[in-house]
Amino acid sequence: MRIIHSPSRRDLANCLLSAAAGVLLFAAVSPLSSLAQEDEFAGERIVHLLQEPRHRTVHHDGDLYLLDVQLNPGDVSLPHIHDQAILLTYINMDNGPRDGDVNSNTDYASQSHTHKVSNAGPGLFRIIALVNTGVGNPDLMADRPSGFSGQPQHENAWFRSYRVELAPGEVTSVQIHSLSSFVVQVADGLIHVERSDGITAELDARADWVWHDPNEAYVIRNVGQVASAVVVNEGRH
Repeated sequence: MRIIHSPSRRDLANCLLSAAAGVLLFAAVSPLSSLAQEDEFAGERIVHLLQEPRHRTVHHDGDLYLLDVQLNPGDVSLPHIHDQAILLTYINMDNGPRDGDVNSNTDYASQSHTHKVSNAGPGLFRIIALVNTGVGNPDLMADRPSGFSGQPQHENAWFRSYRVELAPGEVTSVQIHSLSSFVVQVADGLIHVERSDGITAELDARADWVWHDPNEAYVIRNVGQVASAVVVNEGRH
């Protein structure tokens, strides 16, 4: 088992612009006047992120919203407003799999941002996103989970993320989070997430996920024939 520590922290807009040709952002940032924003998207319907149809909410827990973001080749989102911190787990870009790269933008919590996203193709654009509408917690050591042998790959006041890679048949130690969290599969394979109360969630495709309430004990087991990987993300408060 490997728990991967990656210290890279890239800005969301820069990441999306450089990740793949054909995925374009058209942005208007809050220091511009509201009139300038209206001019940027003149005649277009502007919505909040949580109302943008391609950013589909699949789970809601207090201040946290889990979104399954998908754009088909040739598709363009509505202009949408970001005004909350967001954590992005990249599943697929237009040119192929991204294997669960993780990035966040916390500036949105203090400075709103309006943009739209397009996908020139040929592949599906897909991200599993976690939105945190709360204020976060600047004390990074205050609520670390138990059961992880390595450091987080990404951590700030709003989010914490671990990447776990498992060989066939391998199982993690018991994981316990004091915060709400979710496990998302980011590689091919067959994964079981087994809770201490006997409930097991089976993940068998990239972007499959399972949510955990605070203090739920579980292990992650690779029951497939190939090495696989998951990302475990928390929303902090």
